[in-house]
Amino acid sequence: MLIVDDDNEIRELLGSYLGQNGYETLSLESGEQLIKQLQTTQIDLIILDLMMPGEDGFSLCRRVRIDSDVPIIMLTASAEETDRIVGLELGADDYVAKPFNPRELLARIKAVLRRSRSAGTSGSKGRYFCFSEWRLDTVNRDLIGCSGEVIPLSGADYNLLLLFLENPNKVLNRDDLLGATRGRESSPYDRSIDVQLSRLRQRLGEDAKDPHIIKTVRGSGYVLSVEVEREM
Repeated sequence: MLIVDDDNEIRELLGSYLGQNGYETLSLESGEQLIKQLQTTQIDLIILDLMMPGEDGFSLCRRVRIDSDVPIIMLTASAEETDRIVGLELGADDYVAKPFNPRELLARIKAVLRRSRSAGTSGSKGRYFCFSEWRLDTVNRDLIGCSGEVIPLSGADYNLLLLFLENPNKVLNRDDLLGATRGRESSPYDRSIDVQLSRLRQRLGEDAKDPHIIKTVRGSGYVLSVEVEREM
């Protein structure tokens, strides 16, 4: 697990606390070190500070997502919801606001890793979910179109789509979606799930005004309204 933060106190605090809880960590102070480390080491999760000198967390998240779907939890001292939304749009799997309780971060880490590992084993009943004109590859975690084009998915996008595909024609409310993708209930002002749904619909080529794959059920939630099949 990588801890990427320019604040030495936070790196030491998290390294010590996570080590006491059984996690092997490596602390880095810059984005350049992060990119170099990813080229040589298999990483199961990145804790990434948003506001760092030089290349910030937004840019680093975007660069990591080009070649990797490693789970990313962003740390942000900003109270702006916009920053959290942008982080999710770029492919972060969760976010924690500074100052934070290390126990809360530990719980988020466990939830993200649990979802990531669960998603990685979903191919045991068949590698592909086939729906509409798409296939979801549960091994490579890619979305494949009818003409063979491959669309990489972030961890959050993959988990959200997988939840719908495992529950076709079932209405899922906001708490269902946030519980499965972020491990917590939604608040009245939490718009992160709306951002994820909008991004996922764009990946699927949906008309935002008249989607036919993931439909909105007014006052209830959302439903995957197409047939789903499993293939090896």
